[in-house]
Amino acid sequence: MAEELVLETWDLHCDRNGQEHRTADMGCKVLVVRRGQPFTITLRFSGRGYEEGVDKLAFNVATGPCPNETSGTSFHFVMTDCPEESCWSAVIQQQDGESLSVSLCSPPNACIGRYSMTLETRTDYQGSSFQIGDFVLLFNPWHPEDTVFMRDENERREYVLSQHGLIYQGTCDYIFSIPWNFGQFEDEILDICLNMLDINPKHLRDQNRDCSRRNDPVYLGRVVSAMVNCNDEDRGVLFGRWDNRYEDGMSPMAWIGSVDILKRWKKFGCQPVKYGQCWVFAAVACTVMRCLGVPSRVVTNYNSAHDTNANLTIDRYVNEKGEQERSSWDKIWNFHCWVESWMARPDLAAGYDGWQALDPTPQEKSEGVYCCGPAPVKAIKEGDMQLKYDIPFIFAEVNADVVYWVVQGDGMEKKSIRSSDVGKYISTKSVGRDSREDITHNYKYPEGSEEERAVFEKAEHQKKSIGEEDEGLHLRIKVSEGANKGSDFDVFAVVSNNTDEERVCRVTLCARATSHNGTVGPLCGLTDPADIDIEPRAEKRVPLRILYEEYRDKLTQDNLIKVVALLNDHQTGDILMAVRDIYVENPKIKIRVLGEPMQNRKLVAEISLVNPLAVPLNGCVFVVEGTGLTDGHFVKELEEPLEPQAEAKFRMDLMPRLSGLQKLMVDFESDQLTGVKGYRNVIIAPQPM
Repeated sequence: MAEELVLETWDLHCDRNGQEHRTADMGCKVLVVRRGQPFTITLRFSGRGYEEGVDKLAFNVATGPCPNETSGTSFHFVMTDCPEESCWSAVIQQQDGESLSVSLCSPPNACIGRYSMTLETRTDYQGSSFQIGDFVLLFNPWHPEDTVFMRDENERREYVLSQHGLIYQGTCDYIFSIPWNFGQFEDEILDICLNMLDINPKHLRDQNRDCSRRNDPVYLGRVVSAMVNCNDEDRGVLFGRWDNRYEDGMSPMAWIGSVDILKRWKKFGCQPVKYGQCWVFAAVACTVMRCLGVPSRVVTNYNSAHDTNANLTIDRYVNEKGEQERSSWDKIWNFHCWVESWMARPDLAAGYDGWQALDPTPQEKSEGVYCCGPAPVKAIKEGDMQLKYDIPFIFAEVNADVVYWVVQGDGMEKKSIRSSDVGKYISTKSVGRDSREDITHNYKYPEGSEEERAVFEKAEHQKKSIGEEDEGLHLRIKVSEGANKGSDFDVFAVVSNNTDEERVCRVTLCARATSHNGTVGPLCGLTDPADIDIEPRAEKRVPLRILYEEYRDKLTQDNLIKVVALLNDHQTGDILMAVRDIYVENPKIKIRVLGEPMQNRKLVAEISLVNPLAVPLNGCVFVVEGTGLTDGHFVKELEEPLEPQAEAKFRMDLMPRLSGLQKLMVDFESDQLTGVKGYRNVIIAPQPM
């Protein structure tokens, strides 16, 4: 009778498997692999090697606190010569004396998460069981049978592997980007993301059912969307705040990456991190989804409607000076960010695979929870309101009509002639480049097209006619160059007379500080109503000078001023209105990189900023971070106030860990200037072999 086969040691080849599964950058001490793709382990037996026909080998893998085979969370499988794709398999690769290399593979629809693995050996009637360690299984966008499969390698690099990116902000007239460090492969992040799944309320209610549904990116997308905010008292990651009072936490404008947020959340026992706004919620959700293996990107919608009563119309009331008359729960956000994640939708009819909108910013409840999506972008474009999940809400964000009512002195309300401008320049970072990709066409048909009208009829909403009359008077707002923080600048109401006769009208301009979520603040400038005559086919400008001393203490950290122009046409009695949000620009941060950028060789960065204001800046802090360049984030506090027009400059050492394109990102905070961002791309050469 053969002696019992005893396992002496084993090797999970974390590094080699990590390279092959594109998880090596996670730097984990544990094996991390992607579903549907084989990985190799080596078993070394004591005293004698494995003998085919004499010894029987089998494996058990299990995930979750109560694994069982019927739920798809526990599997028992024997060594075989011909593996089946639809279940777990183990195949001998090679034998070298007492050493045995085995290739293991999960099915491409396996549940993701932490797994334990045991080996069972049987020789005749003797058997033993050996615990051979733990591993983590992730989604696999490289596998054609995985529901998150993405065909294009450049897109997979951008949306799964890239740890840094750009998020678009500003206004539809002034679009700019801020850098963001997603950092999904940084130390501890995978662990934090998996813990997030384990404390979500669905898991706490029914652990077995929750773990068994972790094979489905649609289900996990909803869980992540809910867990990134804390509005359900579910120990979520971020606390949202929009009122410009952030003293007991971090201003949403100050963050430059997700890693710091997720690590703080873990460090303080899953207490919500203060504070987030839409781009912070979206960026953290993007980090979690990329970490789990789901291709994801942050998108920005300009002039985004928050339509609480779902009638696809947003009413705005202003007085004859252009000042807001009454507040409404319905709002137009300057911009609003959400996440798109790439996945198939086998739960829906054909045609809805691909990008799905997920919005973790807490706005409305979905099935009793503050989460939103995944909503197929295709369904939003087609107006398929009844499909899962939350399509009417996102449809309104990109399609609602804005109607302005002017409340006259006698209380009469008069509708102004002004077309809707919701859902503009929907933007995301381009693949492989630091430029903006406009994806509006994915969400809506061209304004005024036959298809657009058909979609609106399907959505049971008559789209107002958009075409403004060519005849008559036109009104628009123009901004002078140099709307820079610390400077005075001019805005103009430009009135065009497109008729063949002289027209007389009265024009008023009003400027107020505003927040990016549409909340209007104090007055920064107002003209007296002026009657002007305009020659036929001519145009005239009415100026308003906006003074730094007027806006200095009124501007929120969003740096926005809302300008409203009203025109009363004396001849027709019509009221025309134009609205424009002006972004007051922060100064630029300069970043120089000194030395030859090479992996594991010291590099120096020089960072500087000039104070553009007429007053000193107090409490000046620079925060620097960049995956693969810095170890966590580096904080530089200035000891002295930064005097007007003075330059702050410092140098710091970098030790690049990763080769390839990396981003060094900088945020600057002070009492008068906040949320100032800068970044520099650095291409790191690989270490010579």
